[in-house]
Amino acid sequence: MTADAPEGSRLRRWYATSLVGHPDGRDFRRLWVGDTISQLGTQVGGIALPLLAVSVLAADELQMGLLATFENLAFLVVGLPAGAWVDRMRKRQVLIWGDVVRGVALLSLPVAWLLGVLSFPLVLVVALVVGVATVFFDVAYQSYLPSLVPSERISEGNAKLQVSASVAQVAGPGLGGVLVRLIGAPLVLLVDAVSFLGSVWFTLRIRHREDPPNRADRRPLHVEVGEGLGFVARQPLLRRIVATTAIGNLFHAVGGALLVLFAIRDLGVGEAGLGLALSLGAVGGLVGALAAGPLIRLVGEGRTIALSLLPTLPFAALVPLAAGQPRPVAIAMLGVSGAVFGVGVVVYNVAQVSFRQRLCPRPLLGRMNASVRFVVWGTMPVGAFAGGVIGAEAGVLAALWVGVLGQSLAVLPVLLSPLVRMRDLPRHLDEHAGDPA
Repeated sequence: MTADAPEGSRLRRWYATSLVGHPDGRDFRRLWVGDTISQLGTQVGGIALPLLAVSVLAADELQMGLLATFENLAFLVVGLPAGAWVDRMRKRQVLIWGDVVRGVALLSLPVAWLLGVLSFPLVLVVALVVGVATVFFDVAYQSYLPSLVPSERISEGNAKLQVSASVAQVAGPGLGGVLVRLIGAPLVLLVDAVSFLGSVWFTLRIRHREDPPNRADRRPLHVEVGEGLGFVARQPLLRRIVATTAIGNLFHAVGGALLVLFAIRDLGVGEAGLGLALSLGAVGGLVGALAAGPLIRLVGEGRTIALSLLPTLPFAALVPLAAGQPRPVAIAMLGVSGAVFGVGVVVYNVAQVSFRQRLCPRPLLGRMNASVRFVVWGTMPVGAFAGGVIGAEAGVLAALWVGVLGQSLAVLPVLLSPLVRMRDLPRHLDEHAGDPA
């Protein structure tokens, strides 16, 4: 018993000093648990939607490109005004309704399948509706976190949320692939729908209540949207970060739109094999989430943003190089590529998201986050559609190689910037005024 006491004491000290055990962390814990449930269901269902298109509806390259386009189109269409609208609303209500809409929309697919009326256009409509709800949810989510935790713990909160996302990414695809193999993609989507209802229950228990924004303070929508864009455009370091993320997402979507089709049809890895590869890849995201805090403290926030994506570049080529390999080798190559990508991207995101949340004035957070999402996620439907067209005209492998080469260009804006020489980044807006362009 005495030998275990020191370990127990360390665990109690960690709990007491971490955000999990912090007296002000009760609402964060509820947000965290609800998000964890939703993330797991999303990962289980996320593999089921493209598998539904491939295995049930026999989608081709162009259709898979269209599906990925519709999944991300909302960020391009409503991404900018969503930030201004969210800043006019209670963010907790936005989170609740975002989960409800996504759950109901996804529920329509297994119902349509059971009734014999499932079609590819319906899948596109559901993908679009889920995408619109996700835009509002994500903008509100990133803007809500700073009101639930002290400013000095924002990085810790983001890291813990990323751990949940990474654990879900590890367990979800493998579980989803097995479930698709056992019961079929339509019924697996029921799991995703139910997970959103679980997230709603925990979000409803959050006690923090925001004061409703004063209607008298509202200005025309285009003015408020312009303030969010203007804040991002005026900050030299944010411009570099946004450029890197936007270019990376553009070319990652080119290949990502066809990954399921490539794995199932061309590599022949099967649903369970694809789920295993994605789960192996997601281990990297979990490692990145756990390592992000210590790495940022060791290397510095600026250098972490500038350098964390570099190791991912050579490993991205493993995906197209998997063509023609034996099934176990192909699964391993997809998994290793995803794992290295996960480490770099998660570390990069924890550092850059925490920086911009800390830098931005709180009343502007929704519009700032929406402006960033509009640019960096708005490139994804463009890339996905381009991937579908390239795949239809030149083949899946050509699209995958275009994606790999394009991602190599994405690191240049942060790599060739002052970030590479900066250990610590500004903590407040006034400290940022003199940064070089």
